[in-house]
Amino acid sequence: MNLTDRDERTASAGEYVLGTLSAEERQAFEAALVNDAGLQAETAYWQDRLLPLAHHVGTAAPAAGLWSRIEARLPASRARDEVDGLAVEAANDSLWRRLRVWQGVSALATAAALVMGVMLSEQVERDARGAVAPRYLAVLEAPDDKRNGWLVEATAGGRLRLVPIVPPEAVPAGKALQFWTKAEGAAGPTSLGLVQPGQVVELPVERMPTLGARQLFELTLEPEAGSPIGRPTGPILYLGRTVQL
Repeated sequence: MNLTDRDERTASAGEYVLGTLSAEERQAFEAALVNDAGLQAETAYWQDRLLPLAHHVGTAAPAAGLWSRIEARLPASRARDEVDGLAVEAANDSLWRRLRVWQGVSALATAAALVMGVMLSEQVERDARGAVAPRYLAVLEAPDDKRNGWLVEATAGGRLRLVPIVPPEAVPAGKALQFWTKAEGAAGPTSLGLVQPGQVVELPVERMPTLGARQLFELTLEPEAGSPIGRPTGPILYLGRTVQL
């Protein structure tokens, strides 16, 4: 587990919340978590996204004698030692480490899909009871390397939230992040204000001219006081379009 690698930090934080880290990895992760604010933010994000799944799953007691049957199927201690030796050898191999990152990302993608499935099922249930305001979601990614950086959540007639999903990145001196939106077919963008790196932004949807599917949201790098001309002037750092849930 290499917590200096961006992808592995994300995968490890998600695996920590899911409870799939080994005992040794969990101990190392928790030790790093104490003084690493970025890792704490990454972990808090996955807790917010994954822990609500527990409310949709009932508890179940294992069948009597299950553990004894599992133990009976385990190989002898010699075979276990051989497996442990292979595991150590594999863990030292760079290919295995890269594979572990992708396995972790795959686990997070699966969990995220489950979250989306729960959200969609709840939407169907609410629709069956009566009309509700539509909800929208946009994942903002860096245009150069497609890194996911922020999440936009909005409900028609309600609130809009901009949530960071990676540790905060330093902004150059004299510069600021500015949040923009532009509905599909609109003549120009609308500023939604300046954003502090790593902080959640929440504002009423009424601040926007409109809200709908495929609406563009983006973060640009602007002068410290914001764009002086009412439209983006600096480079686009993150952007994405909404989908309706």
